[in-house]
Amino acid sequence: MIIRSISGVRGTAPEFNSEAIQKYAQAFHTMQPKGVFILGRDTRPSGEEFMDVFAQALILQGRDVINLNIVPTPTVQFMVENTDAAGGIIITASHNPIEWNGLKFVRSDGTFLHPGECEELFNIVDGDISLPENEAGLHYPDVNAIQKHVIRVANLSCIKQNEIRKRNFKVVVDAVNGAASQALPVMLEALGCDVIKLYCEGNGEFARKPEPLPENLNDLCNAVLENNADVGFASDPDGDRLAVVLDDGRPAGDEYTLVLAADGYLQTMGQPETLVTNLSTTIALEKMAEKYNSTVERSAVGEINVVQKMIECGSNLGGEGNGGVILKEAHLGRDSLVAAAMILHRMAMTKEPISAIFDALPQFKIVKDKIEIEGIDKADVFEKAKSVFTNAEINEVDGIKFSWKDRWIHLRTSNTEPIMRIYAEGITKDDAQLLVDKVKGIIN
Repeated sequence: MIIRSISGVRGTAPEFNSEAIQKYAQAFHTMQPKGVFILGRDTRPSGEEFMDVFAQALILQGRDVINLNIVPTPTVQFMVENTDAAGGIIITASHNPIEWNGLKFVRSDGTFLHPGECEELFNIVDGDISLPENEAGLHYPDVNAIQKHVIRVANLSCIKQNEIRKRNFKVVVDAVNGAASQALPVMLEALGCDVIKLYCEGNGEFARKPEPLPENLNDLCNAVLENNADVGFASDPDGDRLAVVLDDGRPAGDEYTLVLAADGYLQTMGQPETLVTNLSTTIALEKMAEKYNSTVERSAVGEINVVQKMIECGSNLGGEGNGGVILKEAHLGRDSLVAAAMILHRMAMTKEPISAIFDALPQFKIVKDKIEIEGIDKADVFEKAKSVFTNAEINEVDGIKFSWKDRWIHLRTSNTEPIMRIYAEGITKDDAQLLVDKVKGIIN
């Protein structure tokens, strides 16, 4: 199986293989300007072989390749943006199960391919591309990329690193043995934290389900309590998303990573800001932003859609409700290191524990469900939903979203899996579940 979207390419054997990867490498080579390519990967067992294949395909086209090996996705983006690289590639399937792998394509500005560029890439691959070999390029390792990334994050203008260091926060880190296994602990130690590592072996053996959802973080919750830690952080396998566990052992939920980070940012900057997020992210962000005379703009789901909206709006901070925080000053991509540093900064602004900071935020409950889309007429489902939710504000930028003052439901096909996502939010979980049940009722 191979799934292609604005998030890149993800697949499983036998379709996602060395031959397919070579074609994507050649196609990406034809699209990018002259210059070096920067490669990185997560810790999946298939990653080393696939990166060798991708690198060799580029080298045979005369490209020089800088190999970062196992690094978070945002480290590759950061390195591309801050060098003269022509582009970057990450071998990863993000939060998909371990039998999957994939490719994320980075433009020369450090952002992911735009939707139209993705279509161009896929069309080139489908055209059965075959290129003659050129004089071989060179293959360089770079073992300092993580350190460079950490230095940038620690020195962000919105991060008061000395105030964080004074607190000597005790932090438990669950990196799911993925790409952030080294990077997150190193960054936290650079900020003076006492770091307790959980699943930070970097061996690709996912010790829990890879997506950092509350139901997958029981071990982290227990470790925070057992170690009397100030906070717990969990990342996904490629290290671009961050989930937070509070000092009392409660998972804050990946929706609130951006809200917590933005709360500290808006207080620190002391001026109105335009925040950007996607249509499926909690309305707690709007409610919190109102306190600081700030506003929220929304885009279609997908990191590049948020980034493009940020550029359009001149926004300095954005992200997604899956634990993704995007800070323009760092680079225009989701970054678990940036998210962790911003949340530690918010914690250092008060003597209150993070549980109290969280409880003071606007509180909403979200339900995230999904259905298989095989045999389902998406347009028919949307029309039936319109007949059920007749008193709602409707947005059809990405699937269809029905909104009210204190609740919403969003139906859209996934960018990364063959499913339709059904997300709903309300003041209580029952409010959100009722909306989901109504939609599933019209499908069944």
